[in-house]
Amino acid sequence: MSRKILAVDDDRDIVDIIKIVLEDEGFEVSTLTNGRNVLNVISSLKPDLVLLDVMLGGVDGRDICKAIKSHSLFKNIPVVMISASHNLQSFLQLPGSPNDFLSKPFDIDSLVRKVKAQFAA
Repeated sequence: MSRKILAVDDDRDIVDIIKIVLEDEGFEVSTLTNGRNVLNVISSLKPDLVLLDVMLGGVDGRDICKAIKSHSLFKNIPVVMISASHNLQSFLQLPGSPNDFLSKPFDIDSLVRKVKAQFAA
């Protein structure tokens, strides 16, 4: 059974690249290009991992991450935040923080390594 990943980024090219790369690695990847319905999608999709951009066109991915981590059914789903401009290292220490952080632009090897690390943990 392949692991399900939800990739959320408002840049269609980014989610397309993530989908192609991770499906090539054997993962089942669903994508969203906005942050409005993330919790509903997680509820129906039941992903094993969420890749989440920080800036989602007016919605802060950090707030979505906190909502995921504070939800009783979703709190154990690993979240990897993706950001071009934010240093999330300090955010990783806070309650409701993501499990890991990936800087944009990211290389494909880093993406695959970080995703696989979450499933190995």
